[in-house]
Amino acid sequence: MNTKGYLDMELLRFTTAGSVDDGKSTLIGRLLYDSKSIFEDQLEAVEEASRSRGNEEVNLALLTDGLRAEREQGITIDVAYRYFATPKRKFIIADTPGHVQYTRNMVTGASTADLAIILIDARNGVVEQTVRHTFIAKLLDIPHIAVCVNKMDLVDFSEERFQAIERDYREMMRKMNCDARLYFLPISAKYGDNVVNASDRAPWYAGPTLMGLLEGVQISHKAGEEGEPLRMPVQYVIRPISDKFPDYRGYAGRLAGGVLHVGDRVRILPSGLESRVKAIMQADKSLEVAHTPESVSVLLEDDIDISRGDLLVGADSPQPVVGQQFRMMCCWFNEQPMQLRKRYIVRGATSECIGMVSQIEYRVDIHTLESVEGDNMLKMNDIACVNLRMASPIAFDSYTDNRATGSLVLIDPDSFETVGAGMVMNV
Repeated sequence: MNTKGYLDMELLRFTTAGSVDDGKSTLIGRLLYDSKSIFEDQLEAVEEASRSRGNEEVNLALLTDGLRAEREQGITIDVAYRYFATPKRKFIIADTPGHVQYTRNMVTGASTADLAIILIDARNGVVEQTVRHTFIAKLLDIPHIAVCVNKMDLVDFSEERFQAIERDYREMMRKMNCDARLYFLPISAKYGDNVVNASDRAPWYAGPTLMGLLEGVQISHKAGEEGEPLRMPVQYVIRPISDKFPDYRGYAGRLAGGVLHVGDRVRILPSGLESRVKAIMQADKSLEVAHTPESVSVLLEDDIDISRGDLLVGADSPQPVVGQQFRMMCCWFNEQPMQLRKRYIVRGATSECIGMVSQIEYRVDIHTLESVEGDNMLKMNDIACVNLRMASPIAFDSYTDNRATGSLVLIDPDSFETVGAGMVMNV
């Protein structure tokens, strides 16, 4: 079987979000079903599950609602990932929950997305969860947002209703100062209108179907291009003890930005030591150049102290900041509130250090999008600008410059639960 064409296809990662019962899982099920991306046995299982639930027709939401608790309640709890492809592009979908208490899951599902699908029930319009999910998409710097006004069949495909929702959403985006590229589509996930196939029930709509948009939207990845700042977090030091490789010392990691060549002058952070690239290895193959996001092992001309968590950067390219204090936008995940000056484990890329939140500058009021000052703790699903102080220096970029080196998570040292996620602000 020749898989070269499939492996070389461009990959689009997208996430779906919306309020409860807006139809996220049904929409993904419709995408998979109408694009013929599910197997017969999967469809048979869904048909059987639909009959056992007393549904009059096949419930396509069951294609993604895989947990038993989700099927019983008819809601999405976990982040459900699905993979499919068309002749034009490969896709990874993250279907995220709609309930407020699971908003944290949306941060997880959207953290690597190129595009966000925000579903809005045509009857309800823009609601609080719409604002919350859009704000998270803004924080995560997702460049494209497709606003799917679902259940248009329940408002007789009213153009006036669709335009009113579009106006409300654009006004919300203006208040957020969000510059993502917007697309508005009137759809019915249940019946397939404008999902994969164009609908004749909305003759006033001349835009693409959702599948057409997903296949055609232009995505640009900053990383991996010549001239972009080199970033390679060191994941592992390869030091085999053998007669065949008596002096081998390789620094393994995945490139998170830029291009690495043999002979490049590089700097190791946070120490600031410099050397030159002697060789680049990928398994047993020698490379002259490596691009993001390839995983490689780098050999240097000088024997210097490098360990997991260090960052390899170009000596002559723009440098990240090395320091022990920085500002970040934090999304709090845990039921236990975040406490000022409590010790947390801070992980970013491959680094790990003890840190604490020294100040909460402001919390974002999702209802009004205004900044609220004076808080000394964060509750679950709160979003705030905080100051983080580290026990030792680390190297970091702004999140908007590099997702990998500008993002981190906070872990409770007692329970080892991931309690928060942060995006480093402009530095």
